[in-house]
Amino acid sequence: MATSSITKNFVVSGSRQAERFADAIEESYQESLRREPASDFKISHLRGAENIKEFMARRKKANV
Repeated sequence: MATSSITKNFVVSGSRQAERFADAIEESYQESLRREPASDFKISHLRGAENIKEFMARRKKANV
């Protein structure tokens, strides 16, 4: 549960709800420590005409 996705106000009432909310926050934090950050981009090195042709064919197919 990403806390940044909480966009509305809500009320936590009672010790049981408070405990469950705190557990969810803690679990989310622990999960974020285990997750590897995703790279925003991949770097490809193109060498030779054949390699470039393959890359452009895949690009054209993906952008159709």
